[in-house]
Formats: sequence, structure tokens, C-alpha cells
Amino acid sequence: MPSSRQYSVAETKPNGRLAHEVMAVDGMTCAGCAGRVEKAINNLAGIETSTVNLAAEQADVTFDPEQTNAVEIAAAITNAGYSVPTQVLRLVIDGMTCASCQQRVERALEAVSGVRSAAVNFAQDQALVTVSAGSLEPTDLIAAVSNAGYSARLPAEDIDDHSEERRLAQRNRRDVITFAIAATLTVPLVGQMIWDLARLPGNLSGLTQFLLATPVQFWAGARFYRAAWGALRNGTGNMDLLVAMGTSAAYGLSIVSLLNPETNDGALYFEASAAVITMVLLGKWLESRAKRGTTAAIRSLMELRPDTARIQSNGQEKTVPANAVQLGDIVIVKPGERVPVDGIIGEGETQMDEALITGESLPVAKQPGDQVTGGAINGAGRILITTTAVGRQSVLSRIIALVQGAQASKAPVQKLVDRIAAVFVPVVIALAGVTFAGWMVATGDVPDAIINAVSVLVIACPCALGLATPAAMMVGTGQAAKAGILIKDADALERLHRITTLVLDKTGTLTEGRPTLTEIIAADGDEARLLQLAASAQQGSEHPIASAVVGHAQLKFVNLSPVSNFSSIIGQGLTATVEQTILAIGNRRLMAAHHIETTLYEDKAIGWEVEGNTVMWVAQTGVEPKLLGLIAVGDKIKPGAGSALAKLRSMGIKPIMITGDNSRTAAAVADTLEIIDVFADVSPETKAGEIQRLKQAGQAVAMVGDGINDAPALAAADIGIAMGTGTDVAMHTAGITLMHGDPGLISDAISISRATYGKIRQNLFWAFAYNLIALPLAVAGLLSPMIAGAAMALSSVSVVGNALMLKFWRPLNRSGG
Repeated sequence: MPSSRQYSVAETKPNGRLAHEVMAVDGMTCAGCAGRVEKAINNLAGIETSTVNLAAEQADVTFDPEQTNAVEIAAAITNAGYSVPTQVLRLVIDGMTCASCQQRVERALEAVSGVRSAAVNFAQDQALVTVSAGSLEPTDLIAAVSNAGYSARLPAEDIDDHSEERRLAQRNRRDVITFAIAATLTVPLVGQMIWDLARLPGNLSGLTQFLLATPVQFWAGARFYRAAWGALRNGTGNMDLLVAMGTSAAYGLSIVSLLNPETNDGALYFEASAAVITMVLLGKWLESRAKRGTTAAIRSLMELRPDTARIQSNGQEKTVPANAVQLGDIVIVKPGERVPVDGIIGEGETQMDEALITGESLPVAKQPGDQVTGGAINGAGRILITTTAVGRQSVLSRIIALVQGAQASKAPVQKLVDRIAAVFVPVVIALAGVTFAGWMVATGDVPDAIINAVSVLVIACPCALGLATPAAMMVGTGQAAKAGILIKDADALERLHRITTLVLDKTGTLTEGRPTLTEIIAADGDEARLLQLAASAQQGSEHPIASAVVGHAQLKFVNLSPVSNFSSIIGQGLTATVEQTILAIGNRRLMAAHHIETTLYEDKAIGWEVEGNTVMWVAQTGVEPKLLGLIAVGDKIKPGAGSALAKLRSMGIKPIMITGDNSRTAAAVADTLEIIDVFADVSPETKAGEIQRLKQAGQAVAMVGDGINDAPALAAADIGIAMGTGTDVAMHTAGITLMHGDPGLISDAISISRATYGKIRQNLFWAFAYNLIALPLAVAGLLSPMIAGAAMALSSVSVVGNALMLKFWRPLNRSGG
């Protein structure tokens, strides 16, 4: 079980009607529990979606805040027999002057999703806020108070708050102590059984066995009775009910024999009830330790956040809690320190190690004006950073939230497992009844019939079914994140491992996406004037080719003129007015639309294109339309692109290149990379159409892109993959985001998806096979309750242990990263 659970902050969706919250849930022991929590939440009015993850022990809920809230959701979970752990945060409030201020601050805090209650003490200028454990950060509460017109801060002693980690550590210690005491009391009982089987003289008296077994049954086993009672109150069953019923039957039969020695010749079964409880406690503790391993990647990401930051205020340095840094603050980062916030370098040069954030192993040079990411390690330079993002808005927090969201999501195959788990416990109870009746008819021996029925109850394991998929998902997505691969949800992971065809955008995916101006020809021979007009017109464009022209002009110290009437024409180019001249800059389609003749320079343009350059035509439109000249821009192929494509082919995946460039430029790149299938001169809308055509031909298609123009195609594909060097809109549309531009990450993403789904299949096979084999053996009387309990406890541990084998997965050898 994780030592420090952090969940994505509650948020309101853009439409302003739906809110989203992820909260921890304690007390779930099997897939049936997860299903009951989900059902309890869905019974509330205003619930849009709810997903409960057994392995992560959390519920992910989207709801209408006008119909329900986090408190009601938590109450529904509690009424279902489980609990939502809470933590109390303390804030110092400044600016309150009366009781009305107190109420206003209270209302502001209670409006934050994840807050269960808020109590503001006007006399002490403090607020005690009870929140769902790990659901938000203090910065979210501080922002709410600030929006209400007051200020808030953490008390000095709360700078390093690890209350959730301490709570989980305390629970772990309590579980170890409970198991140790139960085992100490159980060992003599099991020894007595072995002693009897060996027919050796001497044994424990019935009273001694009773005194040893009773604390195990009702003290160590109290957790099973509490959870079973909670299930019964809701008219359902769970693993705890099976354990409680089975051990109570064995314990009760022993009590009857102890009080009436003539019954069953005085045979006692205290060792069976005590051993089952002890083995299940051991299994749950081992399972908890194994589940903790599934969240190691999240914890490693969280540990990247420094606890403190050094800010510059009034010319002096002072150290403050990292979560107290505000937007615009100047943060000082010395050599070797971790960057505490996202920001822009204002002073100093250095190199940043961003490996644990992006997976990129090489240090990245940084200078004034460059963006830096919180969690990166500063190199040898001292830098000053202007803070641009804090709290949940930082890149690291968004990465953590995305990974947690993926871990909380359910794979499509899990829905079938959930349906089976929903009826599993009632079926097992019915099977135990049939076993009892069958043995009674066959032998008439009541004790044997009861013991065999107990074995059926105890051997059944819905836990393994419930953990099979989410445990593998948590480890797989965590390992992917450590390699710089962010997976949106379980559905994206499943679709990725099935792909047969990979469509790659050229610019920024196969090429570096940083083109440079290589050639320029002016119709009147004045290249400097042509460059000045073209660069001035493209000041308003974010396209890489436009940036190349503007950058070249700046290197030449060209004075750019103001631009007006700028209009971007997707797939063709742009129009703009510079110095009262109406310009059209773009490809041949744009020239044709403005009736500009290009024949005179076609040979030169074709020659440049064959060399792999992109040609932009510059024309004057309006009253006297004419061609002013043409500019060639080249973009280098990424060093690792060729080897990345070779790896994809070796995995049985067919690469296809798609680009808006003309066929000659596209062919030059494709020939270099040995790509056979190329779609060239394609508009953004046509890109999506080509994807649909491939899908209709029976291909499972993934699309890789990095720009706004790629968003329609990313959405049309079975799975979209966005390069992390690209735009936010591309990443929002994609199911997979690669944190840096190495094409080798594509094969890594497919590799981890295949490995993860391999583990899911193995886990599900084991979980189903275990129950299909073990239950008939128990029905046949071939398993004692003690052996059944041990097998049940170890089955779930084996499933999680198998999932943890994914931690040995490593990215494929790739250049550049």
C-alpha cells in the first residue's frame, strides 16, 4: 500500500456543471467491495460517472455539484460499510475583522471540492479544514481564501506535512502487530494438529485450545466481522463475509464439541478457524506491501518536489515552504538543487537534468527566457526563475494527476470481471450450502459436512479477480511514466497494444521541427526586401516554417515592419498586410487560389523539394497580383528516427508517413527513412480521412503528431500519440503523450502496453484457474480449511507479485534518450 497517496485535485469541468473528485476508500478487500462502493455512489442523484479502483483504493467520481457533493459521496461510501480517510489541515488566516468574515472564509473553504468540513476560529485567526486524505494540496485552500478577499498561510510547523504517510505507516504497524499476536496464538494449535497426525502422546486440553483460539477469532478477526456486517447491512456479500462465515462455523462446531464431548467424539477444530484468520491476515499484509510497490513510480514523482524554496524579496533571500510560492515570485536555484516551481529563467545560464520528468537522459542547456520545470535538477549555474505555475497547475503535478488518472481508470476487460465479482460471493455461499447438503446425504457426518463447507467458503478468492487488472495497470503506467510516456487511461493502453499500422506526421515527429532557411530567390533580385516582407508577415504565425523565416531575419538584423489583417489558412499558408502591401505566403494551392503564376520558378522549386526542402511562395495580391519570390526551408531528420522505425517494423507494425508537404519533399524524407507508404500534400481534414480509410480496411491505426494540424487525425485514429515537444491541443486529443521528441519512445510505449496486457492476461488466467480448480477440490473434501485459507491468502499475493514483475521492464535501446 502506498505510503503517501496523492490524488488529482477536484476540479470543475469546462461546461461549469460537472465536478470531478478522486477520494481514498479504506476497507475494500475484493472486487465485490469495489462494485458495492461504485453502486453506492451511483445511487446518489447527480452522479455522472464513477470508477472504483481496488488496487489504488480510491474512487474517481464525476458529478453535478448542484445535486450532490463530496460530503454526500463520502457518506454513501461510509453507509456502504467502508470509510473515506480524512486529514486535517491547519491554516493561519489574515484579514478577518468580524464574525461575518469568519463565515465567509468558512464558506469559501467548504466550496473547494474535497473539503469535508471547515471550522474557522475568529479569535485565533485559524482554520481547521477536514479534507479527504490526499485529495488536494494546501495551495488549493490558500487560493480559495485569497479569492474570498483574505490571505492564508501554513503554520511554520506544518511546512513538512506527511500526515497521510504517517497514517498509513501506523496502519501497517498495527497490521503487523495483529498478525504477530495471532500467529503466536495459532502456532500451538497447528502444532497440536501435527502432533495428533503423528500419533504422538500428549496434547493441549480443550480449554487451552479455546483460550488460544478465541482472541484470534474475535480480536484479530474483528476486521472481518466488521466488514461482513457492513456488507450484510447493504444486502451484499464480500470476502470478509466468506471468511467470517467459514471461521465462525469451524469455531462454533468446536465450541459445541467442547461443551458436549460426546458430539463428534469430542473432535475440535479451533486450529482450522485460527489458522484461516492468521493466514488471511498474513496474505493481506503481504498484499498491502506488494500493492505499495505498484505505486512506486507515483511516489518517486512526488519526491521530486522540494519541500522548500528560496525566493528573492526586496533584494534579500529567504526560505519559504515550496507550496507557499506565489505566481510571479523570483525563485533562486543554486547548483545541484531541484527546481521547486515551473517558471522562466530571468538570470543565469545552466544545464538541467530532466530525466525523471521527461525520460530524457541528456542534460538540457538553459538560458534566460527558457522554460524550466519543477522537479528538474539544476546543473552548475546559479539561476533566477520567475514563477509561472504553482500547485496543481505545475507540469509535475499535471503529470502525477495524469498517471493517477490512468491508474484509476478501468480497462474494458475489467468490466467483465466486475460482473463476475458481483455474483461471485452469493454463488460461493450457495455452493457451500450444496456442499454441506451433499456430504450430509452421502455420509450423514455433520462435522465433516461443516468442515468441507468451510473449506469452500475459505478457498474462494474474489480478491485475485479484483486485483488482476488494476495491479498490472498501476505498475505498467508507472513504469511508462518513468520512461517519459504518459498514458491517459486504461482504454488507451489496451488500444495501443493492438495496433498494426502507425501513421507518423513528418514535421516535428520524424524531423526535428526546427527548420532553417536554406534558399531564397526574389523575382526582382532584392532578396533582402523579400526576406523583410516575408518575415514581417509571419510574425503572427506559430508554424515552425514561419519561425524559421522570422529567426533568419533576426539573425540578419532585419527590421521587421508591423503586420495587420493576419489570417492563417490551414493547409495552405497565410495572408497579411505589410506596409500597405497585401501578401499571400504559402504553397501552390494558395498561389492558385489567388491566380498567381508560378511556372517561371517551378524548376528551381522542384529542385529544392527533391532535396527535402519545403518551398513557400511569396506573392502580392490585390489590384496588381504578382509573384515576389520563393523561399526554401529545410528540416533535419531526427537522429533516432531511422532506428525507431526499424524497431517498429520488427514489432510487426507498418509505418506510414503523412504530411502537408508536397510529394517531392515527402519522398526525400521517406527515402532516407525507408518508408514505403507516404501520404503527401494532405490537408488536416484529409489526414483524418486517410486515417478513417485505413481503419475501414481493417487496420488498427495509431497516429503520431505534435501540432494543432494533427489534432483531427489524432482524434480519428484508434489511438493518438502526441509528441511532448508539440502543442497542448495535440496532447489533449491524444491517448498517449511522449514527454520528449525521441521517436524511439513510440516503440517503448507499444512495448510497455504489450507487456502490461500480457500481465493482465496472465493474472486473469491465474485468478480464474485458481477458483475453477480450488473450488471443486474443496467441494470434494480434498482440502482442509487451513490449507484452503493459506491458498486463498497467497492467490491475491501472487497476482500482485506477478504484476510487480513489470518493474523489470526497461525501455528499448534508443538513440538520444
